[in-house]
Amino acid sequence: MDDKILFEEKQYIGFNKWAIIWRTVLALFCFILYYWSENPKPVEVANAIEIPSSPVGQDSGQLFFLMGTVLMLLSVILIFVLHLHTQIINNNLIIDGLWTSRKVKIDLNNIVEAKKVKYSRYLLNRPVYNLHFKNKIRFFTQGNFAVEITDKDGLKYRIGTQRADELAGLINQRILNK
Repeated sequence: MDDKILFEEKQYIGFNKWAIIWRTVLALFCFILYYWSENPKPVEVANAIEIPSSPVGQDSGQLFFLMGTVLMLLSVILIFVLHLHTQIINNNLIIDGLWTSRKVKIDLNNIVEAKKVKYSRYLLNRPVYNLHFKNKIRFFTQGNFAVEITDKDGLKYRIGTQRADELAGLINQRILNK
């Protein structure tokens, strides 16, 4: 039997908006504390507001600079770490995750519906793999849209993807060709 790949998408953990913002805020906090330790004199911003002198020593400031740099390097490295690999091979939807995640294989012969939906009403979503929540099994790394598929037992899978139209169309085509 020929294993022809009909759809393939790789999503990397470093592109998740939630994680990028969180690491950037932490790194900025470290760089601000570093700057504050290098310039420890109190500053009077207005007559009513005064920024006090730095509560950390100069050696601690260098540690904050190192932590901020490490956080930024971690962000760059995470761009190359694969989180979610989605494939349609023959009549199976295969979702593979990080190193320790189990491969999820969904038989498209058991699918009764596939539709493109907005993944969540929130702007920032955490990356998840095989999360069972609110009667749905979720897979998500990045993007705003997902494909929600329902099997014969009523179990719903919500798969976040950058190419939701293409994935939903391909699954619907497979459903019609049963």
